[in-house]
Amino acid sequence: MPLPQRYTNHIMIKFITTILFVFILMQTFGQSPKKLSVYLQTQFNLTIYDRTAGNNPWGIGMGTQVFLNNKTKFKPVIEFTADTYISDDKVARLNPDGKIAEDLGNMFNLFGGASFHASQKLYLSIIAGPSFINGQTLFGVKPSFGLYSSHQKWTGRVSFINVFNRDKTTKEDFGTLSFTIGRKIF
Repeated sequence: MPLPQRYTNHIMIKFITTILFVFILMQTFGQSPKKLSVYLQTQFNLTIYDRTAGNNPWGIGMGTQVFLNNKTKFKPVIEFTADTYISDDKVARLNPDGKIAEDLGNMFNLFGGASFHASQKLYLSIIAGPSFINGQTLFGVKPSFGLYSSHQKWTGRVSFINVFNRDKTTKEDFGTLSFTIGRKIF
């Protein structure tokens, strides 16, 4: 025996209201901010100073940058980059002891520090940590100035990287200017 029309209308209204409420509730919980922002990045490095600068005038690389999102303007950041210096003038530079100075070749950085997000589109950061070059573990520092696109899907950054005591014999530092573009992946 079918239900009277007034009961079916009442059931339909309750069903539609319940479905609408569940949909709105799911969207509300789905909009919570993520704890991490992860950017996949590519970069171009221009050597400013180095003992063997002619053997490594520029390099390219990739990496990841991870921000820990919190409610303040200061956010912890971790960054891993791998760069290769493929350009070379093919001139051997000699150390004072007559041995050939090592070219830079590849550089791997694992840096951590803090960033200051002045606005939705502008941030400054200072990070530091180990830099791995030619089997050596050295200390590096990287101050940066970055910009975001709308909705923070893309980032562009200019950084200065200084690796202390890169050359074993002369204790000279390595310095490079880094231009980075990153895409948010998480």
